[in-house]
Amino acid sequence: MRQLHRFHGGVHPPTNKTQSSETPILAAAMPSKLVIPLHQHVGNIARPVVSVGEHVLKGQVIGKADGRLSSAVHASTSGTITAINYSKVAHPSGMDDLCVTLIPDGKDEWVENLGVDYRELSHSDIRHRLRDAGVVGLGGAVFPSDMKLYSSKHQLKTLVLNGAECEPYITCDDRLMRERAEEILLGAEMMRDLLHAEEVVVGIEDNKPEALAAMQKAIIDGKHERMEAVAVPTVYPGGGAKQLIRVLTGIEVAAGVRSTEKGVQCFNVATAYSAYRAISYGEPMLSRVVTVTGNVERPQNYEVLLGTPVAELVAQAGLKSGTNGYLMGGPMMGFMLPSDQVGVVKATNCIIATAPESFPAPAPTMPCIRCTRCAEVCPAELQPQELHWFAKAKEFGKAQDYHLFDCIECGACSYVCPSNIPLVQYYRYAKSEIWARERDKRAADLARERHEYRQFRIEREKQEKAEKLAQKERAALLAKQQADAAAATTNTDEDAQARIQSAMARVQAQHDAVQPRNTDNLTPEQQAKINEIEARRAHIQELAHPEADLDKHHEQHAHATASAPAESPKE
Repeated sequence: MRQLHRFHGGVHPPTNKTQSSETPILAAAMPSKLVIPLHQHVGNIARPVVSVGEHVLKGQVIGKADGRLSSAVHASTSGTITAINYSKVAHPSGMDDLCVTLIPDGKDEWVENLGVDYRELSHSDIRHRLRDAGVVGLGGAVFPSDMKLYSSKHQLKTLVLNGAECEPYITCDDRLMRERAEEILLGAEMMRDLLHAEEVVVGIEDNKPEALAAMQKAIIDGKHERMEAVAVPTVYPGGGAKQLIRVLTGIEVAAGVRSTEKGVQCFNVATAYSAYRAISYGEPMLSRVVTVTGNVERPQNYEVLLGTPVAELVAQAGLKSGTNGYLMGGPMMGFMLPSDQVGVVKATNCIIATAPESFPAPAPTMPCIRCTRCAEVCPAELQPQELHWFAKAKEFGKAQDYHLFDCIECGACSYVCPSNIPLVQYYRYAKSEIWARERDKRAADLARERHEYRQFRIEREKQEKAEKLAQKERAALLAKQQADAAAATTNTDEDAQARIQSAMARVQAQHDAVQPRNTDNLTPEQQAKINEIEARRAHIQELAHPEADLDKHHEQHAHATASAPAESPKE
């Protein structure tokens, strides 16, 4: 017997489940049209790969996963694409999103799809097939399942299968476990092997005895080892992942910590079922079980094609007069749909037709009386009244300091508030404002980075251009300097030679201009002295101009040769 634990807080609202839980799942009729949003999951929107007028087959990809965190979207039946545009979608924001409108041809003709035993595939192949099949979490988070099936660096001990279904009115998981227990367990077995977990524990609230019995019987009959189905106390929000992990294992997953770091991973039972069908039968996620209840004649669980307009689905359950709106999800965490023409999406687990009798208008909001009841029931152990004041005053930084994003938006605080303050709406508003500011900041940072890079690129190009111009100018200046230096060297040599020639000419002129003095009546000694001076002068000139002496010698030799008689040839 597994020891169970308690989590902090919780409430006990009326369950209102028996209205829809006592009849088997019924296949919904084919709608007249399908409005299929391309963004039915956490992460990037799927990229459309079809065009208007194109005929598609059931299971054909119409939106391809774009990026690492994304998921594929498929045609729910065969037919013709008539529009790809922005339309109202099932989302709390009420905003439009990109949708593909498909008109069924009534043939429900499948694209080729081949199933395979998962044991024949590598773990990587299984994850890729789940991604391509569009399998996401069906417990409400719609997080791409393939991303949660990577082996953790922390050893996983327990794979928790969430069958608690704590939200009032919703019974789709209850009926799924009653009718398709073996397929759920086969999907869980595949997930356990992918995660290398030691055990699988299925948590089911004790107000679902039939589902618990069906799962326990399937474990025994299928001889599923290391699996256990456990009844947990019925308390809201016992179906929250952290709360169920706490109850089943005693492990407290703190704020900012992933459960895998504590050795636990959690999946919804419907997700395990869809994963099994995607691998073993090659069926992408085209439909899901939806609880239709509230102001209708026949509350029922339907197997509904994704994209089915809510109005056509609810009509099959016999809509009563007085209906004034449609609530997607339960009364605690659900939201009102902007239109009855929005299509059913992967996150649609329940549609409640509301009426004034069952869902009266909320009482007027009164000031907070600081009773702290909200803090007493908060499963995340937060201070809801503080978060309310911060959100109301738009002090979002302080709200984050008080762990705003640990709030799971279960609505327990709003449920017990005597002043009828819509606390969860304030928290959602604060979260959306913070996300919007972060998005704007990222966009501004990106724009700034782009601007800075552009300025850097422009400055770099200017510097490169200036450097090239400077190099060109330096090269021109160097060439000019070299040319000037060469010219200066040539001119200097020529000027020096000219000055030498000019000086020699002046000396010669002076020499020629000298009039010899009277040399008559010289004594022999005087004449000898004059001859000696003339000889030295001639010798100096020969030393100063050796080439002239050499030319003179050549001329004398040539004259002597020319005047000599020719020799007769020898005989």
